[in-house]
Amino acid sequence: MKIAKSTVVLLVFVLILSILVANVADLINVDTHVLDDTLSNKNARTEWSQPKFYDIGTSFDHLIWFLQISDIHISIFQDPFRITELKEFCNVTVGNIKPSVVLASGDLTDARTKDEMGSKQILEEWQYYKRVLDDTEVTKKTLWLDVRGNHDNFNVVSLESKNNYYSNYSIQGKKHPRSYMYTINIGSELYTFIAIDACLKPGPRRPFNFVGVLDEQEIKSIYGLANKSQESNADFIVWFGHYPTSCILSQTNTGVRNIIGRYKKSMVYLCGHYHTLGGAVPNMYTLQQVGFLELELADWKDNRMYRLAAIDHGQFSFIDVKHEEWPVVLITNPKHALYMMPRKENLMSVVKSTHIRILAFSIAPIKNVEVQLDDDIWFKCEHVKGPLYTSKWNTTEYKNGIHTIRIRVADIDGREKILFQPFALDGSRLSFHILPRIILMSNVSNIFQFLFGTVLVLLIVPLCLLRFLHVLCERKQMHRPRFRIKFFHLWLRKLWILSTVDRLFFPLVLYALYLIIGPWAIGEVIDNHMGIIFAWGTFVGNSYLPGAFTYAYGFFQLFSFHLPLMLILAHRVDKRLHNINKPDNMSLSKVCLFWQHLPIALLIIMQANMAYFFWLAYGTLATVLCPLRTWSIFLAMILWHQINAMPESCLRSATVIWSSHG
Repeated sequence: MKIAKSTVVLLVFVLILSILVANVADLINVDTHVLDDTLSNKNARTEWSQPKFYDIGTSFDHLIWFLQISDIHISIFQDPFRITELKEFCNVTVGNIKPSVVLASGDLTDARTKDEMGSKQILEEWQYYKRVLDDTEVTKKTLWLDVRGNHDNFNVVSLESKNNYYSNYSIQGKKHPRSYMYTINIGSELYTFIAIDACLKPGPRRPFNFVGVLDEQEIKSIYGLANKSQESNADFIVWFGHYPTSCILSQTNTGVRNIIGRYKKSMVYLCGHYHTLGGAVPNMYTLQQVGFLELELADWKDNRMYRLAAIDHGQFSFIDVKHEEWPVVLITNPKHALYMMPRKENLMSVVKSTHIRILAFSIAPIKNVEVQLDDDIWFKCEHVKGPLYTSKWNTTEYKNGIHTIRIRVADIDGREKILFQPFALDGSRLSFHILPRIILMSNVSNIFQFLFGTVLVLLIVPLCLLRFLHVLCERKQMHRPRFRIKFFHLWLRKLWILSTVDRLFFPLVLYALYLIIGPWAIGEVIDNHMGIIFAWGTFVGNSYLPGAFTYAYGFFQLFSFHLPLMLILAHRVDKRLHNINKPDNMSLSKVCLFWQHLPIALLIIMQANMAYFFWLAYGTLATVLCPLRTWSIFLAMILWHQINAMPESCLRSATVIWSSHG
C-alpha cells in the first residue's frame, strides 16, 4: 500500500506537536503528590500528614499576618500620587492592619528618564522613598523588608558604586546589600523571611536588565541563609524577591525552585516584576511542582495593589487588595481550595478543626462579622482578639467535594465587604488557570530562545529550501510544485523567485545568520563602561551576562522588520518578473508608484523609530555600531534599490520555471 507524501508530513507534524504538548503539560502539571484517594489510603494519609498537626480552634497563638507591596516605581517624572498614596499605605494601611512584617519586593524606584526610554539611578527618587518611610515612621510600626528589583539596578556597575543608592536609602540596604534573612518570634512559632536578590552584576541599562541571574556565590549565600534558618528551628520559611522564578537564571545546575523546594518548611515564594502583564493576567498564581506556592503581586505603580497574607495554625492564606478598599477580610480556616499545599500543610488540621477563622480589618471599628456556608443561613462570628473572629462549625457536614464559604464584614461607618471562596476537606482540587501556570512554571529564557529560533527558521529554511528545489527543477529532476489554494500558491511563487536572485537571497540569509553569532551593538551598556551585546550574552568590562531578554529583543526585530522585509521584497520581485512576461504593462502613474514604495517606506520609518529609541537608551556610539537596528535600515534601502535597478538577467533563471503566470 502506497502512502502519500502529504500523509507522512502530516503524521510527522502531529508527532512533533504531540511531543511539544506533552512536554508543556508535564512542565505545568501540579498534581504530582496528592492522589484523589489520599484520605482513604492509610499509607498516603501518613505521608500527607507529615506537616505538623494543629488543633484549630479559637487560639490567638500560631498566627502571623503580614503585607507585601511590589513595583512601587517612585518617579520624579510620572504620577506623583504614587508617593502620596504610599504615604497613606504606610500611615493608614500599615497602621490599621498592624502587620508583623511588610515585604517590599523590588522596583522601589522607577529609574527612567522623562522620555521613559533612557534609564539611570535618580537620587531624588531614592530620597523620596526614604523620606516617606522616615516621615511615616513605618519602621516603628512593623519590620520593613525591602529588596532590589531590576529598576533599582539600572546602570549600576557594582554594589560599591556611588549610584547604588539602595545601599544608603533603603531600609535593608546598609546591612544587607543582596540576599538576606530575618527570623522573628510570634507567639510560640519562629517565622523566617528570606529575600532573594537576583539582580545582574553589573546592572546594564534597560531593556537588557529584565531577567535575573543567580551566580554560584549568591546561590551559596542563599543556601547558607536557609540552612541557618533550619539550625534556628524556624517553623515556617517565607521566601520573597522581585523576579518570579521563571525569570531567574542560574549559573549552576541548581535552579531557584529547587533551592526553595528543598526545604520542607518553605511555604511560599512572593514576587512581583510582571505587573500582571499589563492586566492580561491579574491573578498570576501557581503551585510549583516541588510543593510551594508562587504568587506574583500586581504592581503599586499603576494598580495600587498590596497583599495581605497569614500563616494560621500551619495554613497559609492570602488576599490581594486594592489600596483604600475597606474592610479587608482574609479567611484563614478553611483556606481557599485552590491554594492548598499538600506537601507543606496538614489538611487533617482543617478536617478536625472546631472553628472557622477570619481576620477582619478596617479604618473604623468592626461592627459585625457574619459567615454563610454553602446556601445555609448567615450566623454571627465571635471576636477573639485583635482582628481575629471565629465561629464554631461541624466539619463532618462538608467532608465531600467542593463547598463555599461567604463572609460579610461591616464597620461602624457603614462600610461592608462580602468575601466568597471555595474550600474542600477531602483533598478535592481546583485547577490554576493555564496562562499563569505557563508563565510562572516555565523558563522565560527558553521561551525567548524558542521564539527567536522559530523566526530564524522561518526566515532561512524556506528560502534555502526553495533555492534547492529551483536547482532540481532546472536540472529537470522534479516538476514545479503547485498548491490548490491560490493564496499559498501565490506566495510560493513570490518566495521562490526571491530565492533565485543572488543579490537578494544572500544578504537576507546571511544577515539572519549573523544575528546568531555576531555582535548586535557596541557601546556604553553602563555609563562609562563599554559593552558588547550578542544574542547569547553581553560582555561588560570583565563581566559576562548570559543572554535571556536579548532573545526576546531579537525576536521582535526579526518578526517586526526582517520577516516583513522578506515578504515585501518577495512581492516586489514577483512584480518585476510579471512585468517582464507582460511588457505592455510597464507604464506606472504617480499613484501606482506611491503604493509601490509605501510598504518599504513605512517599514524603514518604523525601524528608524526603533533605532531612535535605542539611541535614547544607549547613546550615539551604540546606535552607530548597531547591526541589529541601525544597519538593518541601510540593508533594507540597498535591497530595495537592487530589486528596482537590477537587470532583467537576474530574473532569467526564475523566468524559465515561472514563465507561465501561475
